[in-house]
Amino acid sequence: MISYEIIRSRRRTLALQVTREGRVVVRAPLRYPAGRIETFVRQHEDWLQRKLTEQKEHKSALPLPAPEEEYAYREQARRVLTEKTAYFAKLMGVTYGRISIRGQKTRWGSCSAKGNLNYNWKLMLCPEEVQDYVVVHELAHRREMNHSKAFYRIVEEILPDYRERMRWLKDHA
Repeated sequence: MISYEIIRSRRRTLALQVTREGRVVVRAPLRYPAGRIETFVRQHEDWLQRKLTEQKEHKSALPLPAPEEEYAYREQARRVLTEKTAYFAKLMGVTYGRISIRGQKTRWGSCSAKGNLNYNWKLMLCPEEVQDYVVVHELAHRREMNHSKAFYRIVEEILPDYRERMRWLKDHA
């Protein structure tokens, strides 16, 4: 049996997650019976084994630069992503607040409710098409602050091949 951690919240469904560190997390409703959670994990054991194996074999395709090079990448990100944001915002008919360049471990970008955008400087290590996808993705949140079908239709209007770009990020993160 695979060991796992249970995180309970006000959600309605069960969900499985394999973290970057190779831990298995089960997200469950607050009062969901432990026995049914264990049955759920057992039913998905093949999938979990496959994901755990992939996680072990996965080697980042983005070799990180030396710490002294990070400043140059941050400056490049500020310039490049500011230009891309202005271009795509005009194309999409949206506005935005300030742009921040950060070094998050698990996010490529984010958009606050006030319209402020955060981008990860490591995007400079990604192909330009992927950078465009992250910018369009965050700007789409200016019209839909969720990841609904309507949200992805907005992204698809600008980038019909967004799924391939999204897949690249998932495969190389």
